Amino acid sequence: MRRAVWASVVAMLAASMLAGCAPSAAPTPTPTRATPTRVTPVPTPTPTADHVDDAVDAMSVEEQAASVVMGHVPRTDPAALRAFMTSGPGGADLGGFILMGANVGGDPAQVEAVTDALTVDPALPPLIAIDQEGGAVSRLPWDTLPAGRGLQADTPAQTRDVFAERAEMVAVTGINTNFGVIADVPMRPSSFISSRALGTDPESSAARVAAAVAGEQGIVFSTLKHFPGHGAAPGDSHHAIPTTPMTLAQWRDGDAKPFIAGVDAGAELLMFGHLAYTAVDSAPASLSPRWHAIARDELGFDGVMITDDLGMLSSSGVAAYRDPVANAVSALAAGNDMVLMVAGSTAKTAPAMAAGIAQAVQDGALTADRLRDAAEHVMALRMRVAALRQAQ
Repeated sequence: MRRAVWASVVAMLAASMLAGCAPSAAPTPTPTRATPTRVTPVPTPTPTADHVDDAVDAMSVEEQAASVVMGHVPRTDPAALRAFMTSGPGGADLGGFILMGANVGGDPAQVEAVTDALTVDPALPPLIAIDQEGGAVSRLPWDTLPAGRGLQADTPAQTRDVFAERAEMVAVTGINTNFGVIADVPMRPSSFISSRALGTDPESSAARVAAAVAGEQGIVFSTLKHFPGHGAAPGDSHHAIPTTPMTLAQWRDGDAKPFIAGVDAGAELLMFGHLAYTAVDSAPASLSPRWHAIARDELGFDGVMITDDLGMLSSSGVAAYRDPVANAVSALAAGNDMVLMVAGSTAKTAPAMAAGIAQAVQDGALTADRLRDAAEHVMALRMRVAALRQAQ
C-alpha cells in the first residue's frame, strides 16, 4: 500500500484515539532486573473495523497476498533485510518477519538495528516475531529467566512476572510478537514437548498459560502454540507429522483447556501445529478447515491464526507437502491468516509464496474473500503497532 494511504489511515486512527479512547492500563510487574531503556508496548484500543477495512480496500490482491506472509532470511545486513521485506509481487511489502539465531548478535542494540531495517514503512510496521520461550528455545542469549519445566513448580503469579520481564526483554529490541507461550499438555515426562510445557496436566497448564499471556499483555503480542496440542501427538513435527487418535470430546476434556485459558486471557495469535488428530481430520491441523472452525466458533478466537513453520511441513517426508507455495495456499484456504516460512527457505521463498497466493486468487483456487479476511486480521495487529508509533 502506498505510504500516503497508510499515513491517512493512521491519522484517522490517531484522531479517534484523541477523541476519547484511552489505553487501558496493563499489569505492572515488579521487575527483578534493571528496567530496559526502551520498551515497545502493544497499544490499545484495537483499531476499529472501519480503519482496517479502509486499509485493506486500498490494497491490491498482490499487496494483500504479501501482507499475510511471514518470512525469514539469515541476515543482519540492513540493506539485505530491507530488500527482502520489499520483495513481494510488484514490490509489495511482506507482512512479517521472524528472527532466528542468525539475526541475533550479542546485545539488544544489534537486534534493534535489525528490526529497524525490517520496518520499511513506520506508518505500518510489519509483525516482527521471535521464538523466545526461554530455556531450550531461546534466540536472545542474554535471557536467563526460567522457562518451561523450570516454571512448572512455580505459582501462576510467578509465571506472570517471568513472562512480563521476558516480554520487556523482547520489546526493547523492537520485536512486537513473541511465539513464546507453550499451551501443549505433555502426555508423559519423556514427551518431545515436555521440557517446554508450562504444566504437566491440563489444569496446571491452563493456569500458567493464562498467567503467561497476562504477563505479556500490553508489551508484546502473545502467541499460543501448537494448536490443538502437541502433547497428545507423540513425535517431533520438525521431521514428520505426529498423529493421535484422540477424539474431539477427549480433546475438549483435556488438551483444549490451556488454549481456552490463553484465548480468554487475550492472546493475539494462535499457532497451528503440523500434527493430525485423525478422529477429527486426517489432515494436519495447520491445513484443516475443521480445526480452524473449532478455534473460531468454539474457542471464540478472533485474532491472527498462523501456521507453524511451513518448512517443517515440506520436510515431513509426505510427498503432497513438498511444495511450500502450495502449502501456503492450502493453509490460507483452511483458515490461517498468516503463513510462516523458515526451514529450507531462501530469499526467494517468501516472495514466491506471496506470488503464488495472488495467483491462486486469480485462478479461483483461493477465494478473494478468504484472502481479504486473512489480510484484515493481520492488518488489525499491524495497525495497533502503527498507532503506538504515531503516539510516541
